[in-house]
Amino acid sequence: MFVSVCCDLSSSDHEQAVGALLKQYGFSKMQAHVYEHTSINEEYLKRLKRDIDRLTDSYDAVRMYQYPLEKTLQISTLKDKKWRKLVVRA
Repeated sequence: MFVSVCCDLSSSDHEQAVGALLKQYGFSKMQAHVYEHTSINEEYLKRLKRDIDRLTDSYDAVRMYQYPLEKTLQISTLKDKKWRKLVVRA
């Protein structure tokens, strides 16, 4: 599954910590605050979300674009320390 992560983080410490975490999971930095991975499985993605949640605070925002997941585009958003999911079907 293809996953793109866009980060809007409140401090440079959070940017460094999340960037290092994403690189540990095999993501490549494509642009400033944008990371991509072309072959991550769902179990690693769940673990990644939990790890990102630990490194961020309520001022940070993270969006994950996942495709294809059950033939849909799923956008997961972390805002105010809560994950929300939007599912887009064809």
